[in-house]
Amino acid sequence: MYSLHPLRLPALIALLSSIIPGAMSATFTFVNSCGYTVWPGILSNAGTEALSTTGFALLNSESRVIYAPSSWAGRFWGRTLCSTDSSGRFSCNTGDCGSGQIECSGGGAAPPATLAEFTLNGGGTGSTDFYDVSLVDGYNIPMLVVPDGSGTNTCAATGCLVDINGICPSDLRVLASGGENVACRSACEAFGSPQFCCSGEYGNPNTCKPSPFSQFFKNACPRAYSYAYDDATSTFTCPSGGGYVITFCPSTTRGEHSGSCGAAHDQQHDGVYGSGDGQQLCRTSANAARLALRCPGSILPCNLACLSGSIPCYKTPSSHRINRGELLILKSERCSHLHAFDDALSPADACEADA
Repeated sequence: MYSLHPLRLPALIALLSSIIPGAMSATFTFVNSCGYTVWPGILSNAGTEALSTTGFALLNSESRVIYAPSSWAGRFWGRTLCSTDSSGRFSCNTGDCGSGQIECSGGGAAPPATLAEFTLNGGGTGSTDFYDVSLVDGYNIPMLVVPDGSGTNTCAATGCLVDINGICPSDLRVLASGGENVACRSACEAFGSPQFCCSGEYGNPNTCKPSPFSQFFKNACPRAYSYAYDDATSTFTCPSGGGYVITFCPSTTRGEHSGSCGAAHDQQHDGVYGSGDGQQLCRTSANAARLALRCPGSILPCNLACLSGSIPCYKTPSSHRINRGELLILKSERCSHLHAFDDALSPADACEADA
């Protein structure tokens, strides 16, 4: 009997994809940057071929690749604070799927949970992937989705990089036994009213509108779904056949970046600030007397926001965008984080910070 060397598996899958069109349409790479173990959960949509696993443990700094069949559709999420009791039953404080095991085996995430949702290859009807990050069921963990083609006109990164648990309204908080806030519920889950759940007479986009609670999520994470009909700003597309990197707790959410700036976006949402979607950081001296942040010449004019932790304490007026090369000068003691908002996630050189 011959066994397949694990290092040859990706090459074999690539070969099969070239021989059998649509045999494999995407790779999902899961990365854990949280500083603690995350247990990703996977739920395939009804009628969609299941993936090779429905749940697994991902240690701090680990990554794992999952291969998806053509036209797969489903969702991913991160489970946190998980343990196995004396009877052998596995459960998680957030994102639990109710299976009693690490494998979810068809169980979905108990809200609140941050969700990454995908429909590959148009569900079998085209050559386009549709994807989003959703806070409709609430939030439990920061998440970033970056397509292979991120930075192009057709493939954009999306996610929620803000630690919403730290700023969650009191009515929406989920507390652990020690009293710490571990998740943030949606208004639908918290109150159950039709206007928050977009149900009954509110079950269409004409009658279901953003609430102050959904706007809280939208301000914090402008590209994520904040309520059921948030499609226009929160559904993204990319040509089929590529891959996606799904990162739990991207580096900008870990609270280690006092006195730093990050490139983010706000081309579509004048006046929306929050912590942005900064993916990489350009650092400045922690004891700088002032910070100078400029929009680079390679991107459109942008808005700037200054944050103290995750709370906005300064932003440029929505009516005034900083022109290319123009500097915004702030005394560093006013805030700890600076973010430049442009029309796409940008690399670290998309902003410059100088003492």
